[in-house]
Amino acid sequence: MASQRFQDLLVWRKAHAWVLDVYRMTRAFPREELYALTSQLRRAAVSVPANIVEGFRRQGKPDKIRFFNIAQGSLDECHYYLILARDLGYAQTDDLIMALEEIGRLSNSYSRAVAVDHQSDVT
Repeated sequence: MASQRFQDLLVWRKAHAWVLDVYRMTRAFPREELYALTSQLRRAAVSVPANIVEGFRRQGKPDKIRFFNIAQGSLDECHYYLILARDLGYAQTDDLIMALEEIGRLSNSYSRAVAVDHQSDVT
């Protein structure tokens, strides 16, 4: 059965929980990072579930896939920021990176399912 609300999507629920964890972790970043790494990481993180929501609501399947692709790009951006935060000694980020990778797999699966469904619509 198709999801009726974006909140029904496992990928969105995991992404939302992950964003909350990113916000909690970045609270401990140095104050001088507030308008730099903290802001960049938070904005990229929020972009993940936000683009999932936007893609979910789109009617056209190519549009849906495009927004999930944007979410993937934001995940990759966050991956780098988490590596940077770890290497700067601001936080231990391994758990967030593992969760990010899971969200990426779920997002890819959802995109593939939409694409397969799109192909069956075309043929």
